[in-house]
Amino acid sequence: MINSGFGNTARKDLWWGRPLVVFLGLGSFIVYATWAAFQGQHYFLGNYLSPFYSPEIFGGSPHSWFGDKPLWWPLVLPFSPALLILWAPGGMRFTCYYYRGAYYKSFWADPPACGVGEPRKTYWGENSFPLILQNVHRYFLYLAILFVFLLAYDAWKAMWFTDAATGKEIFGLGIGTFVLAINATLLGCYTFSCHSFRHLIGGIKDRLSQAPVRKKLYDCASCLNRKHMNFAWFSLFWVMFSDVYVRLCSMGIWTDWRIF
Repeated sequence: MINSGFGNTARKDLWWGRPLVVFLGLGSFIVYATWAAFQGQHYFLGNYLSPFYSPEIFGGSPHSWFGDKPLWWPLVLPFSPALLILWAPGGMRFTCYYYRGAYYKSFWADPPACGVGEPRKTYWGENSFPLILQNVHRYFLYLAILFVFLLAYDAWKAMWFTDAATGKEIFGLGIGTFVLAINATLLGCYTFSCHSFRHLIGGIKDRLSQAPVRKKLYDCASCLNRKHMNFAWFSLFWVMFSDVYVRLCSMGIWTDWRIF
């Protein structure tokens, strides 16, 4: 059946429910992440660093690699360490094959659902500007892999606390340790379940059976890939929760309970 006109359909189910939930979910994350990125404060607490600000290339916390605000930063723009790095993981998600299908339906109604009329009559695909830029996804993947290891290192740092009596670093576990460790794990699962990652490790081989190591890695990535949508959503909201946790603990609203 050919549907003419936006929203015209013979479907009797609640076809608009899923696009609406996706719109609210992604929209909420975008609003919060934008707000949090421009704050530039309350993004760390001792050995905890918000994933929205990691790696902190320049900034005012002890986690900063190269000191405070760089001299070349435009004076007319508010400075926040997050603005230097969020474009990389953001680009990974924006160009992700799953998220494309999700926000094309929910934000652009292209189409809003199967068998439902669209608000446009032409289809340009991803072969022309600006959607042709989606093809850079594989390059954002390389950056995302680097970020996974950096966030895993943050989780490791979150296991070491400064002893008030001696001033030395001692091993310990707090609630924030688990929050950051789960965040790194979920982001790793999301990244390594990516379609482009499967191609990177095995898709370029004509016969995977002749490359046993690649075959094993490809099978592992394929296993993760079956849950790629789940990892996409779980990691999205957990990275937001991680920032909320560190932020509220830094502000003194929440208490980070030490297990030992």
